[in-house]
Amino acid sequence: MERGWSRIGPICAGCLLDVQAVPAPIDAFSAAAPPVAFCGRHSRSYGIASAPEDGEAAGEPSATLILVMGEPGADEYRTMFAEWADRWRRAAESGDVSVVEIGRGEVGEAGDRARLSEAIANEADEEIRPLWIVLIGHGTFDGREAKFNLRGPDVPAGELADSLEEIRRPVAVINCASSSGAFLERLSAPGRVIVTATRNGNETNFSRFGDYLSQSISGGDADFDKDGQVSLLEAFLSASRLTREFYESEDRIPTEHALIDDDGDGAGTRAEAFEGIRPVRDSVTGALDGYRAHQWQLVPGEVERNFPVELRARRDELELEVFKLRDRKSEMSEAEYFGKLEPLLIELAELYERAEEESGEERSPAGRG
Repeated sequence: MERGWSRIGPICAGCLLDVQAVPAPIDAFSAAAPPVAFCGRHSRSYGIASAPEDGEAAGEPSATLILVMGEPGADEYRTMFAEWADRWRRAAESGDVSVVEIGRGEVGEAGDRARLSEAIANEADEEIRPLWIVLIGHGTFDGREAKFNLRGPDVPAGELADSLEEIRRPVAVINCASSSGAFLERLSAPGRVIVTATRNGNETNFSRFGDYLSQSISGGDADFDKDGQVSLLEAFLSASRLTREFYESEDRIPTEHALIDDDGDGAGTRAEAFEGIRPVRDSVTGALDGYRAHQWQLVPGEVERNFPVELRARRDELELEVFKLRDRKSEMSEAEYFGKLEPLLIELAELYERAEEESGEERSPAGRG
């Protein structure tokens, strides 16, 4: 969601109406109405979104992307995987994301497996900015251990999981390979988003999901909530739909079924389980995922770019609490529900007010040291 206040008040009226699931009364937005706030998602909807001033200098990278192209085997796959990787790199660069590429150029004596381990270890000091790890290539599964194919020794799922143990920053691992579903349970953990092209290790055929995901991650067609940016959840849903349409158009039985996990329970959710972009408990896997993944954007919109990075973690926590509370609304009385909702929205409003003040100081000559 794109965020940012155009007017600071005790709550976001749009979010309040969303969680009540009722139509917005016109007079709620009139000049005579009591002071209210609008988050970036709703301010865009009502045509009042704020944006950073033109010419604002870019700061530190907003995130890091470790982009891994595995051993392609045949030349046709080499060309294909390189195209997918190029899309990710271009999207990352447009989002001010630092890119570390592995699997292209000279292999070196250490090999790509050691380079991947080193690249992840180099990111251990950062605790705030997100870390994206994207694996493009082929995978294998022998019934016990899944591996991602690299130039040189392949990397097992367990080894990749071990290398992430020291990472304290938010992490998203996107494995676009065949048999990638067997990585999900090993990599799943609180604060992480895991996307796999297949639902288990036994889906061993070449996976096309990675092609469509690379197209969707920064494409406007995947911006389902029209907030000016594509979240990882939206890209997952778009790529899943395009993958399904490919098999239908070819009159072929699908051999890949992507999953997403972002609550750390190791049970992924299928794209079919969502109502639009709203998560619904998966009737097949029993999982409920998607809220955290919708907070991830490789190419953030204008308002999100302008939001101070040090405030994002608390903002995201509050948003997740609001979403989870909304899902439990039917279990509470109206008074209890709104009693729990109000303090969350008030703190969110105060957080956005701080963000607006800080970003204003950064843009103002008087606010610079």
